[in-house]
Amino acid sequence: QVQLVESGGGLVQTGDSLRLSCVASGLTFSTYTMGWFRQAPGKERDFVAAIRWSGGITSYADSVKGRFTISRDNAKNTVSLQMNSLKPEDTAVYYCAADQARLSAPSRWLYEYDYWGQGTQVTVSS
Repeated sequence: QVQLVESGGGLVQTGDSLRLSCVASGLTFSTYTMGWFRQAPGKERDFVAAIRWSGGITSYADSVKGRFTISRDNAKNTVSLQMNSLKPEDTAVYYCAADQARLSAPSRWLYEYDYWGQGTQVTVSS
């Protein structure tokens, strides 16, 4: 079965960096658009970033543009999220997701995604 396993979360201070990784198994990774979403306590799950199945085209939420970078390594079935200049408002559980639709542009809509990881906690202290 499909599994997405996130790692790399933790407790950091404002201005620090973290790199999240998600390893996928049970699917043909290179044919899936991959996304990162986050959910803070009491809030909805929000789009963070996504990268198209073939790579090259990325999409970011305005709140993270210029600070976060999504990348993928199809040879390692891995998608990563480099997070720089972290802020307290970035505190959330971060989820990796896979979309098999092979759209021309990566989707920001969470219901588009077919598979989800269990999440990794990121906490940014002020």
